[in-house]
Amino acid sequence: MQVRPLRISGAFEFTPVVHGDPRGFFLEWFKADVLEAATGRPFALRQANHSLSARGVLRGIHATAVPPGQAKYVYCPRGAVLDVMVDIRVGSPTFGEWDAVQLDEVDRRAVYLAEGLGHAFLSLRDDTTVTYLCTASYNPSGDFGTHPLDADLDLPWPADIAPALSQKDAAAPTLREAQDQGLLPTYAECQAFYERSRLP
Repeated sequence: MQVRPLRISGAFEFTPVVHGDPRGFFLEWFKADVLEAATGRPFALRQANHSLSARGVLRGIHATAVPPGQAKYVYCPRGAVLDVMVDIRVGSPTFGEWDAVQLDEVDRRAVYLAEGLGHAFLSLRDDTTVTYLCTASYNPSGDFGTHPLDADLDLPWPADIAPALSQKDAAAPTLREAQDQGLLPTYAECQAFYERSRLP
């Protein structure tokens, strides 16, 4: 499995080796030892999510308060999404910046996002399935989001796809509004959380 750190600290891309023959294929889409070697931290699975989306469905930007936060390992077994990670940690050197990876059924990549990062994805095809492993269970009181069409973020959504948002995501504040409202985690508290959970 190939591992590539992304531009935002705490985000990684994983590309598995696909073994194929006329019968089909086999791959290992998640390997805890590889992930933990890359991040230096354990990945304690607490919840697994599965979504099905039509073309144009835009989910996010979603995040969870730190602590405890929620790290995610995201994989697209069917269809294709443009997966976007946003640094929403106030005080981070890359605050307000993003990185994007296309996840699809061709290259079979996955991405990892540490606690404190915002996450969104746009479905590029009908009947697209996304599964993601999470280190914490869903906690409504700590769940929040920022608007995925925030002009200041200028995320790289394809111009030829009209995004379909949930009511919740459409009503989310911009990153600046979320910061003014005190919703965002700080880089310092996220770093302290990461250090407390480092592998020996």
